[in-house]
Amino acid sequence: MVMEAEAIDGIFPDNLEPNNNEPDIEWPNIRHRRILIYGVTGSGKTTMAKWMSERTGIPWVEIDNLMWNANWEFVPIEEQQARIRAICDQDEWIMDAAYGKWIEIPLERVQLVIGLDYPRYRSFWQLLKRSVARGIDKKPVCNGNVESIKALFSKDSILLWHCKSFKSKQRRMRNWKTNQSQFDVLLLKKPISQERWEMERLVEAMMKREDEFN
Repeated sequence: MVMEAEAIDGIFPDNLEPNNNEPDIEWPNIRHRRILIYGVTGSGKTTMAKWMSERTGIPWVEIDNLMWNANWEFVPIEEQQARIRAICDQDEWIMDAAYGKWIEIPLERVQLVIGLDYPRYRSFWQLLKRSVARGIDKKPVCNGNVESIKALFSKDSILLWHCKSFKSKQRRMRNWKTNQSQFDVLLLKKPISQERWEMERLVEAMMKREDEFN
């Protein structure tokens, strides 16, 4: 497995450079403290953001909690944008999503985008399992809201949204990887459980280099 990112000269701490006995990894700039986790619905963005926050100490923002009020009332776009700007003005953050209506706001400040570029079948299956489980156990999400099995078959189905948005989100993150120059991009091809070795190495490198600059 290759974690794809633009290589930058001189970023490896001592004893962390890849060798012939390790996977082929191109590392991003490990001094990043503003990180966006991006991917389709159900790909595991929140899991990744929480995991990185716990290991780096960088504050993690669960975006859905800022976008939805109780009873699935969508927060007005202007208020969403104001909330995101307030977060992006800070020196450190990890965001677990970026909505299309305001995605340009974090992109102006982000230093590293981690794209969960998984196959459609994998992220759809993860989403289906999660949605069915939430529909059964009624565990609150997003400010006390609960998901339902019935909603999976409605015109606003999260499964339908996954199908509609998959290609555009995949194309967007791949274009960032190919064409962007303002921020670094790391594309992951497998879920975190299968990328654990590589992600542990990335976080270790981030923490080591941060200590050097404090």
